[in-house]
Amino acid sequence: MKNSLIIFLFCSSVLIAQKKTKNGTVYIKHPGIELVNKFNKAFVEADTIALDEILHKDFKRRNGISQNKSDTGDTKSQLIQNSIYWNSNIKYLSITQAKPAYPDAIEYKEGKQLWVQSWDRVNGYHKSTGVKLDAPLHRLFRLTSDAKKILWIAEYFDTKIYWDIWSGDGKDRKNGEIFMEHENINTVRKVMYSFEFGNYEEAYSYFDEDAVIYDINLPIDKTLTLEEGIESDKIFLNTYEIESIDMRGYVDYLNYDWGDANSALSWWTFRLKRKKDGEKIDLPVHIQDSFNDEGKIVRRVLYYSMKLLEN
Repeated sequence: MKNSLIIFLFCSSVLIAQKKTKNGTVYIKHPGIELVNKFNKAFVEADTIALDEILHKDFKRRNGISQNKSDTGDTKSQLIQNSIYWNSNIKYLSITQAKPAYPDAIEYKEGKQLWVQSWDRVNGYHKSTGVKLDAPLHRLFRLTSDAKKILWIAEYFDTKIYWDIWSGDGKDRKNGEIFMEHENINTVRKVMYSFEFGNYEEAYSYFDEDAVIYDINLPIDKTLTLEEGIESDKIFLNTYEIESIDMRGYVDYLNYDWGDANSALSWWTFRLKRKKDGEKIDLPVHIQDSFNDEGKIVRRVLYYSMKLLEN
């Protein structure tokens, strides 16, 4: 039985191998890749003469993920106008290879088609809105068999960038309301003054048990759980005595329409005394608190200078 199984597996692998059919060749260096590089340069520079020469008269460009079945794509003249717009409106525009990826040229045997696929990044920023472009761009180019003209481009690109540019281009748009008095503002004050007067249990009771805490002095990808934040506070309180926590100005509560988000922005001065030497320190602190629907803090961001706390 064992021998039969081995023979069966061997036969299966042979059958699978026999199903492979070569349908062309992939090149890392090819005149088609050079043509695509030439196209990128001409597009960035809005070199309309070069673009007119590179693009086939029946050229089309399509969004590779569009679900619009009636979309026939951009024509040659539309792409050239698009190049002029990008060159005029995007500062420091560049299209560069997204290393370690590199373009491939593929000569297909069936249909005698020539394709180039590339992985790039688009960089720059929009002149009037300041929206930054730093996005991956994947494209499939179909070329004429002599690699002298581009027939067709399928483009895979995050079009959300267009929305960001359109939204900010000369238009004032509201994104919610700002409150100077709000129940969540009251919660922020309760947290801070409970902490000042040593009622830590009450202070932490205003946080959701799954709250996340960010400290600007920690590595950018490091966050603390509520439990870790409590332990960090214990270390702080062993080192410093809080003489007073004073509000600077007033708390702003921002209730955003976009994303249904919210944030309470507050500014404080922590008046501290270092226990080991009695040195007094005034520490400016900025805090951003986000709340859930139950009025619990789910996210706290702390901004302050650790330098001021150094010996």
